[in-house]
Amino acid sequence: MEENPFVVIMAGGIGSRFWPYSRDSYPKQFLDVLGTGRSMLQMTYERFAPFTRKERIMVVTNSKYADLVKEQLPGVLAENILSEPTKRDTATCIAYASYKIRKKYPDAKVIVTPSDHMILNELLFHAKITTALETATDTNLVTIGIKPNRPDTGYGYIQYIDEPDALVQKVKTFTEKPSAELAETFIQSGDFVWNSGIFIWKNKSIIHAFERYLPELAEVFEEGQEFWYTETEQEFILRAYSLVKNLSIDYGVMEKSDSVYVVLGDFTWADLGSWKGLYELQPRDQNNNVVDANALLYDTQNTFIKVNSGKLVVVHGLNNYLINESDNVLLICKLDAETRFREFVGDAKNKGEGFV
Repeated sequence: MEENPFVVIMAGGIGSRFWPYSRDSYPKQFLDVLGTGRSMLQMTYERFAPFTRKERIMVVTNSKYADLVKEQLPGVLAENILSEPTKRDTATCIAYASYKIRKKYPDAKVIVTPSDHMILNELLFHAKITTALETATDTNLVTIGIKPNRPDTGYGYIQYIDEPDALVQKVKTFTEKPSAELAETFIQSGDFVWNSGIFIWKNKSIIHAFERYLPELAEVFEEGQEFWYTETEQEFILRAYSLVKNLSIDYGVMEKSDSVYVVLGDFTWADLGSWKGLYELQPRDQNNNVVDANALLYDTQNTFIKVNSGKLVVVHGLNNYLINESDNVLLICKLDAETRFREFVGDAKNKGEGFV
């Protein structure tokens, strides 16, 4: 077994639920969303760097963001920036990294992570990742589950078979973004955790899972063996991505496998996938408002206002709203309107490319 694991950072999304702050040309993973002076991508890199050498950190991103990755993460090798010609969801991007890793390091362990998470208590987080790495074998798949503190409908849930005092639990079911009533039931049951989307496994175990559960995907990437780490790799990837379906790793593999285990995480975690998610993390005023603006508020509660300080914003009578002005777009909508953002962005694109 290789001494150091690979870390695969998935950074190809366009962040549509953070529009208009996140744009197609400069999506959220490259932005300083939390005001720390570092982008989400840079924070992710720094979080996982202690587990391995920089030569073993890969970033999978859309080809149009490859230069942004190079700019923000100069320590990542050029051959480890995997450029996707088009969006094909997480199963495909993980397959790309997995089959390429196998070319040189067939016995490696791999950590797969999104690029848009916020994690506090990083010492505790590191301990959980270490436990997961120790648990990963040739035949199982491991993920990190977050102990929920509220019935959030924006996250996926993992049900596990509770074995008291065990560091790792066997997964029973996956559920994607339940209704509020179902999420409340999950919380009360005590054997559900949030699905973090962080995975740990031996590379050969995920390839075996692709072969078993997604044989068409596996067949396509198996043919790339002669192209990895060569000048013709991108030519092969262009062809491969035209042949595979848009499918998530959760739906394509994790929900089907009977060999999935979860390490329970009790550190502070958030998937910063939306304005509502960011709102939940910010300090609020006495009326539960988050104000990142030069603003005057009257009879307004539970509202998120993020506008350049050069403009005075006067707000009256709103509850549960988002107000954001970014460049040439002013957005005013319900704070919990996450499911409408695909529609917002699609319609804005019809108004002109410069708005998305």
